[in-house]
Order: sequence, then C-alpha cells, then structure tokens
Amino acid sequence: MDTVLTRLVGVRHPIVQTGMGWVSGPRLVSATANAGALGILASATMSPDELRAAVRKVRSRTDAPFGVNLRADAGDARERVRIVVEEGVRVASFALAPSRELIAELKDAGVVVVPSIGARRHAEKVAAWGADAVLVQGGEGGGHTGEVATTVLLPQVVDAVDIPVIAAGGFHDGRGLVAALAYGAAGIAMGTRFLLTSDSAVPDAVKAAYLAATVRDVTVTTAVDGMPHRMLRSDLVRSLEQAGRVRTLARAVRHAAGFRKLSGLSWPRLVRDGLAMRHGRELTWSQVLLAANTPMLLRASMVEGRTDLGVMAAGQVAGVIDDLPSCEELITRIVREATDVLHRLPAP
Repeated sequence: MDTVLTRLVGVRHPIVQTGMGWVSGPRLVSATANAGALGILASATMSPDELRAAVRKVRSRTDAPFGVNLRADAGDARERVRIVVEEGVRVASFALAPSRELIAELKDAGVVVVPSIGARRHAEKVAAWGADAVLVQGGEGGGHTGEVATTVLLPQVVDAVDIPVIAAGGFHDGRGLVAALAYGAAGIAMGTRFLLTSDSAVPDAVKAAYLAATVRDVTVTTAVDGMPHRMLRSDLVRSLEQAGRVRTLARAVRHAAGFRKLSGLSWPRLVRDGLAMRHGRELTWSQVLLAANTPMLLRASMVEGRTDLGVMAAGQVAGVIDDLPSCEELITRIVREATDVLHRLPAP
C-alpha cells in the first residue's frame, strides 16, 4: 500500500511498530523491518554504548529501513543523536517534542524526524520547526497518554499540518488502517499489537496476562509516576493507588537507585533529567521522583516476567487481541484485510 509515509521512509507498508521500552529491541525491530513495516528501536532504557550495539545488531539482521526512539529531554540527547547519525539510521522518533536545533541537526544529516504528540498545538509546533512527519496518539494508546480519543484528535491534526500524520492509539487490524487513511493519515502505528507477536521477546507469562485481559482490564492511573499512564489493571497497580505518600516515595527512591545502577547514569545526570522532565509541566518534585518507578517497574514485567512486581503498559486494544502471530504474519494480514475492506466499499 503506497502512501506518503512509505515513500518518506522507504518501507513497503504504512505500518509503524512503536519504540516501547524493554520491548522494542533488535529482534522485534528487525522482524518488523523484514516484514516491510517500520520498526522503531527503543533507546530510553539503553546506555549510549548499548544503543550503538543494538543499532548494529538490527543492521546485521536486515537491510530494510528502521528507526530509533529518543528522549528529547534526556541529558545525553545530543550524544544519542550523534549515534543515530553516525550509524546511518533512517528515522528518529521522539516521545516528547525535540528542540528546533535537534530537528535541524538530524535533518541536515538526512535523518527523517518523527515526533510523537498528543495535542494539535504540539503538532503545529513541531511542524513549524521542520519535523518531517508526526505520530499522533489518541487516548486509547498505551503508556503515557492523553484524554482525547484518536477519532477526535487525528482529524484535528490532519487539518492543522501539511506534513504526513501517522495515527496511533486503538489500531490492530486492516479495518483500522483503512479508517486511519480515510481520516487523512498516511499510516498507522501500533505498540501493544507488536508486543503480542511471536517475535516479541516479552516473557510468555506476561503475554498470557495481556491475552487474558478484557477491555475493562485496561486502566489509566497516575499512581506509577504522577502522569496518566494506560496499563493493565493488576494487584500491583491497585496497591500503588492505595499506598500512602511516604511508602510511595520510599518505593520511588529505591527504584531510582536501581535504574541509576542499571543504566550507568550518575546521580547528577538523573537530577538533570528530572529537571528537564519537570520543565513545562505541572509536576511536583514528588511526582518527578515517582517517574523513576516507570523504567524499573516495566523492566520487572517485560524483561523478568514478574507480573506481580511489574507494570504492563497497554493500549485498550489489548482487550481484543487473542493471538501471537509473527510480525510477517501480522503485517501481511493487516494489509490483506485493508485491501479487502477497500474493495468492499461502495464505488463513488
């Protein structure tokens, strides 16, 4: 299916696998790329050296284009941008809007810049700064999310900017791809659907928890890091929501120390990243500290398989997914479904 997105990034199908921390590693990204879609490597939970090694591992498994997801507010963002450029990565995506300078630096090196946004005004801002495309996530999407549904947010953004728009939040099949194209999007992005594939390295026990979930088992909570976070409802989530302030902060300090040791970051770097995270947001210092929960709680489930100790970020589509196809099978199925739907639509 040829769209402006496929032409922009050089893939066969207008489908993007999002950069999910601890999930979107070389195995999943290369499988997605080899199946003709755009795989995005998650770098926020990697050190710079690990990022470079992961990029090279993907490159050793595929000749197809792929991308890297970066944290624009990280203290070492420029170092990571340099790695992306030096390693010849095709696409740089951002969970938060990158600065005008970072966008220019990447574009000058021939890298396609695709920020993720959750509001029309943010799309207008990054488009004015030179972003090549924008990924729009509606409230149905997993992880940190907003309140506006994809069906409302997507057409707003399509009407507001002149760059390609990628739709995310609530997509898992060919019908959704056709719907997104009808709204004016150039393609769709999916996280939970790719997490639930046989190419995903997520432990089987965690995948089983996702497959068993209904749409009512996916909730939005601020208990993990002070910001709205969509995930599977679990006993741990309930306990976090009921925990007192002292207990919650003690847990956050412990996880911050664990993440610092695992990532190799110094305490001053963590503080600087905390300052960047707090900037422009109405977060208390307690909430900034709570944000240290996220990488370690996600790691407990997505890497260690501890559904009792970790959180499981999830889009609402988790409640309607019931199989674990390979990336090749999934993408082929979505494109076939989309083609069939288009053929069944009444002729104009």
